[in-house]
Amino acid sequence: MSTSRVITTTLRLSQSASRRLAARAAREGTTSTALLDRLIREGVDQLDHPGIVFRGPMNDRRAALVAGPDVWEVVARLQELDGPVERRIEVLSAKSSLHTGKIKIAIAYARDHGSEIIERIGRNREAVEAIRQPASARVPVVERDHLTLVTPLRE
Repeated sequence: MSTSRVITTTLRLSQSASRRLAARAAREGTTSTALLDRLIREGVDQLDHPGIVFRGPMNDRRAALVAGPDVWEVVARLQELDGPVERRIEVLSAKSSLHTGKIKIAIAYARDHGSEIIERIGRNREAVEAIRQPASARVPVVERDHLTLVTPLRE
């Protein structure tokens, strides 16, 4: 969801487009307005960055390369490499099936959407660190004895 201020606007849609929008929104469990907002933002991003698609559920959409990884994954891998950017691109291309052109598409998208990409990389790194912790150091998901949650109530 966009964090920008919401404005009211009027659009004229054909009956066919309106029906299709409403049907799709219903299938996704959202409103036509929310779906249209997402489609506009993603559509403009795809026009601005040919080669970018969007994946994931409505509440967790992410930019990705067509037939490739998510943009944040490409950027995270580039951050792990040493040297000038062009050298990192060459190394990543050699170590993966990604053409240098696709890597540059991911970089261009990331430059325009830096906070989104940085946030996703951070979330992934936190998840990796949580997995690496020994089980004894992890915070339990359920604080109470789990048996009290599944034992049937007695009258």
